[in-house]
Amino acid sequence: MISSKDLVKERILIVGSNGMLGQRLAELYNTLNNEIELLCCSVEEESFVENIEYHKVDITNKAEVKKLIYDYYPDYIINAAGYTNVDGCETERELSWKVNVHGVENLAQYSRSVDSKLIHISTDYIFDGINGPYTETAPANPVSYYGRTKLASENALRISGSKYAILRTNILYGMGKHGKPGFVKWIVDSLNEKKQIKIVTDQYNNPNYVDDLVQAIRGIIEFNKEGIYNVGGPEIISRYDFTLRIAEFFGLDKNLITPVTTAEFNFLARRPLKSGLIILKAQTEIGYKPHTIEETFSLMKKELTL
Repeated sequence: MISSKDLVKERILIVGSNGMLGQRLAELYNTLNNEIELLCCSVEEESFVENIEYHKVDITNKAEVKKLIYDYYPDYIINAAGYTNVDGCETERELSWKVNVHGVENLAQYSRSVDSKLIHISTDYIFDGINGPYTETAPANPVSYYGRTKLASENALRISGSKYAILRTNILYGMGKHGKPGFVKWIVDSLNEKKQIKIVTDQYNNPNYVDDLVQAIRGIIEFNKEGIYNVGGPEIISRYDFTLRIAEFFGLDKNLITPVTTAEFNFLARRPLKSGLIILKAQTEIGYKPHTIEETFSLMKKELTL
């Protein structure tokens, strides 16, 4: 029998729950099961997070998305899914557009039908990286196909008629128990294995700790906000200097880190260079308080040594 208390619980649907961000969201909201009902989905057969209700769903399949949303009737849909391989987007354009744009269009269409709010994750790659850091209202001008797909996903939401919030982030790092390692864990693992790594010196932004982004998403829900919010770390830093800070904190050999320019690295996709996000709006409107870089390393170190 359903009690009256159960009826007032808000329903949250996490899409892409097997990614690093999705895993952290699922772990957080799974601890709040007295306050909310949680359903997670991703494209894989099994959930990477234990003890949650999980469905396998391909967001590019409109029929699957329709059934998922109509059966669950969520109050909030958090879209943490996406094709995020920047260079891969250049060679797999059709796939990246299907996931990053058509997938969002599908979610928006049916979220509007059930009057849920769609919280979507975007990126500083919608900007050209000439005059960063950027505010929420800065004009977009992506220089890569990945950036174009993410800007198109934002535009799809704007014209969808659904309730939405867009959180833009950059260089997301942190811990996920499964799947690809984030930037910091990749650096730590590589240097622990005594591998020589090349890191660019001329790409600047404010790296975003994954648990800070989780708290920003929670703030969007708690304060019932809509629109666009920039979410990033407190410090604008080059990728190279960030890597040196990682090596110093974890006591690793900095001599294994070779500085190179973006041009020397010869990426397949162009990268914004002077980028980063101004986070004042998130700080003032949803109480966003990002950890310092060293604080995030301390938090990650605890998990790495568990």
